[in-house]
Amino acid sequence: MSTEFAINFGDIQKAAQAIEQHIVHTPFLRSETFSSLLASDVFLKFENLQFTASFKERGALNRILNLSENEKSLGVIAASAGNHAQGVAYHAARFKIPSKIVMPRFAPLVKVAHTRSLGAEVILFGDNFDEAREYTKVLALESGMQFIHPYDDPLVMAGQGTIAIEMLSAVPELDSLIVPIGGGGLISGVAVAAKAIKPGIEIIGVETKRFSSMHDLVKGTTSKYGGTTIADGIAVKDPGKLTSVVVRDLVDDIVLVDEGDIEESMIWLLEIEKTLVEGAGAAGLAALKLNKSRFQGKKIGLILCGGNVDPLTLSAIIERGMARSGRLARLTVQMPDLPGSLAAVSKILGESDANIDEVHHQRTFTTLPVQSAEVEIAIKTRDHDHISAVVDRLEKEGFVVKKTNG
Repeated sequence: MSTEFAINFGDIQKAAQAIEQHIVHTPFLRSETFSSLLASDVFLKFENLQFTASFKERGALNRILNLSENEKSLGVIAASAGNHAQGVAYHAARFKIPSKIVMPRFAPLVKVAHTRSLGAEVILFGDNFDEAREYTKVLALESGMQFIHPYDDPLVMAGQGTIAIEMLSAVPELDSLIVPIGGGGLISGVAVAAKAIKPGIEIIGVETKRFSSMHDLVKGTTSKYGGTTIADGIAVKDPGKLTSVVVRDLVDDIVLVDEGDIEESMIWLLEIEKTLVEGAGAAGLAALKLNKSRFQGKKIGLILCGGNVDPLTLSAIIERGMARSGRLARLTVQMPDLPGSLAAVSKILGESDANIDEVHHQRTFTTLPVQSAEVEIAIKTRDHDHISAVVDRLEKEGFVVKKTNG
């Protein structure tokens, strides 16, 4: 193994011993349904079941446990989109260490609220993680507080790598690990540990297409980063210098996934595995689904790295997922503006086993002739075939129908 790496397997073993009594040894279980659907043996590491619902606790705790007494008295400061913040705040409070967290202004509200509830002073600054991180460095110099980097720190990297020890202890015959990448702390720690335990294991990284910074760095490509992403936990423009060295040498490939792929995987995990996973945590499953043939017949380990989702965001994702799967559709129906017309449409929908979710009746703001009306109806259905059958039935009865979504 390269001597240029910031960490070695011994560092990760030491971290595992240090944090053992302070974190949850999360389940690592085979998913019968995903294994059947994806033609491979799929094992899920439920890091969303940590106390702060993220693997980030591991690295943050390992860093805190290595503070000097003077550093503890001055306190710690961190920049985070949310999960690292909660890990630092939680374990700093456990050891009675003052903590200050800088988060982007648009960090998910659930993560901001949880971080404050854990006792940290939260400062909202910047439009993204990178801006928040630079401001944190300024505050650290001014205050003397110890800056705990979310990924580019050997002790943090080692703490994250303890996940691989647990996964391979439980299932030694794993062929591949699919790991989300933001700044690279998780995948670098996992890669060092996994390759030390099982040199032939394949390590695959996953990034979003909107923030493919490590992919571009390793492959020598250039992309424009930015915009919003459901996977805010891995929305990093500037990957770590220490982590990228490990990724270049030990990670076999990095694949990219889109927003829709991630949203669909979040719904799969919620509906099939009954587990709530944030966008970054669902990225591995999204990559597996997109590359199904590549992993066919292999034993695959996925890390569900976090479960902090804003309830309003989750609600929107569920509705969008229902529309994609054909279980929710919006129909625009043109009809005569006469008594009984809407009742006739409702009767057809009922006879077709479609449940009406919402109705909007439009007479004024329409280009239809006078004495005509337009009704937008949201309906709950079984699948896309069911929607088509409903539309066919309405059209046979003389109504003009447009399916606007679903």
